[in-house]
Amino acid sequence: MTKGPGTEGSVTERFVTERAILVQNLCGGFADLVLFDDFSFSCAAGRTSVLLGPSGCGKTTLLNLLAGLLAPESGTLLVHGLPAGEARVSYLFQQPRLLPWLTVEQNLDFVLSPDIPRRERQARIREHLRQVSLEDAAGKYPGGLSGGMAQRAAMARAFCFESEALLMDEAFQGLDLPLKFSLIASFQALMTRRPKTTLFVTHDIREALLVGDDIFVLSQPPARIVFSLANPVPRSMRSPDCADFPHLEKDLFEALKPAP
Repeated sequence: MTKGPGTEGSVTERFVTERAILVQNLCGGFADLVLFDDFSFSCAAGRTSVLLGPSGCGKTTLLNLLAGLLAPESGTLLVHGLPAGEARVSYLFQQPRLLPWLTVEQNLDFVLSPDIPRRERQARIREHLRQVSLEDAAGKYPGGLSGGMAQRAAMARAFCFESEALLMDEAFQGLDLPLKFSLIASFQALMTRRPKTTLFVTHDIREALLVGDDIFVLSQPPARIVFSLANPVPRSMRSPDCADFPHLEKDLFEALKPAP
């Protein structure tokens, strides 16, 4: 396609907006371990992209780089056009990390801008707690919550914060299956109500299919994308017993196999 004079900037801006998380020519690692060597990757706006790969391949490190918690040796990392570290991101960890001296409601209120009027703040908090079925726990402290309730509260807080993107690091790892599926359902309800560009890290294939709109398989370090899959199953139809999952799992399992 031929572009007319002055269109290059607009095309670039549109690409950065549509590819909301953009990693270009990333290099870095730890000591003598090279995790990334000229690594490039991008995520679509408003969708959940999953990084699936073996332990130690750099998945969590990439999240920390995008959050600005680590600095790359070289390369470009943008979140909705802003450099990593300058963009506002929500980060959901394996542990809830709620502030124990605040109630559930206060934990959500803590991440809201002080410029938001009190009535609007309360409405937002109630709506997010309703989405994760925690309306009745608003006045409880984290120490009085079950593990699943605490993680749902942390998820509601992550969505309540006005951020450019959501980063999730093994957020459902170590949970029993019924609780995991319940939390995933809560996550999908929040995504339907308030879509966020999300990058989700896991090494669980079924979890990746339940959560991900786009799934990327990473190799052993130095990381590269060895397989990608646009999930053909709509969010509303994803369930643990989905008939389409077995053959998709097989494809992902084959992609995860170490090279001979």
